Amino acid sequence: MAADLRCVLMTADTVGGVWQYAIELAAALGARGLHVALATMGRRLSTAQRAQVQSLKRITVFESRYALEWMPEPWPDVMRAGDWLLELERGLAPDVIHLNQFSFGALPFRAPVMIVAHSCVLSWWRAVHGTHVPAEWERYRSAVRNGLAGACSVIAPTAAMLASIRHDYGRSEGDVIPNARSPEQYRPGTKQATVFAAGRLWDAGKNISALEAVAPRIAWPVRIAGSATQPSGGRREPRNVEHLGELDCAGIAAELAQASIYALPARYEPFGLSILEAALAGCALVLGDIPSLREVWGPTALYVQPDDHHALAACLSRLIADARLRQCLGLMARARALTYTPARQADAYVDAYEHMMLTGRGTPRSEPAPVTEPHTCTS
Repeated sequence: MAADLRCVLMTADTVGGVWQYAIELAAALGARGLHVALATMGRRLSTAQRAQVQSLKRITVFESRYALEWMPEPWPDVMRAGDWLLELERGLAPDVIHLNQFSFGALPFRAPVMIVAHSCVLSWWRAVHGTHVPAEWERYRSAVRNGLAGACSVIAPTAAMLASIRHDYGRSEGDVIPNARSPEQYRPGTKQATVFAAGRLWDAGKNISALEAVAPRIAWPVRIAGSATQPSGGRREPRNVEHLGELDCAGIAAELAQASIYALPARYEPFGLSILEAALAGCALVLGDIPSLREVWGPTALYVQPDDHHALAACLSRLIADARLRQCLGLMARARALTYTPARQADAYVDAYEHMMLTGRGTPRSEPAPVTEPHTCTS
């Protein structure tokens, strides 16, 4: 490694998909001889998350329960978390700082700082509500803008998400590194007559309510895995579907192995790790017709407008009736998914880390590959 890269201080939250992203990347970096110091926030690790960490080499977890910047009234916790991260840097002397939250980019770290933009409130709000965020989110906007301005490098998992960062916060430089999942964990099994989805029921961006609306109209049962309890309290009870609750990675993999169709008519999904897992398991994909998912999956999925329940029901019914189409789409999705490998992801991050260490800047942005026109499922 030209820049003598040895240790990465990485932040992660334990509430959403960033956790799986961080664990997957840490494992691949560890295989390259790098040590990852993982600073977690949001809530304490679950038993399943602790087991994941214990299975890895060259990773040390520093655990906290500091609120995340998108949670209600998080700013006292965000300030305390910032002091904690600076203290960790002083003790660990990492070569680079890899932030999976925005606001910490404004901190006076000594090492070069990378921010990875997995999602943000402004782009989520626009996708879900079709309007700008209310005025009470102005402090969040300012914190994200200042964090991005302080970072040497900005990475996003899709060009669509990178464009949102440019639009909402004015950070023009950035690069795209797609997310990844290990194919050893997600394999096709004997397919059953089921439709499956995974996502937080309370997150309107996942649009699980659309599946609830169409479930009575289709011939197969719809099974949903995901939390119904919001981080701030309250619960959203599912309707018309079989709710499996929160499943660990092994449970999700077992469901995907037998599911014939994976449906996520998302309004907002900057990448979609659950979709990648489903594709690795050979599921036919039915996805929300949004730019990020078209970018990632191209012609290997069927797409529906998130609010068009008639089109969603028709698309699912078409796949239920056509075994050959299901098999074809499943094979296509799996072939595409196998290109999003942890090794490829880790190589790209190592290159970006080393470039920061040598220059103090991010890598020049690479243009995304052209996307072949995908299939769109209409009425």
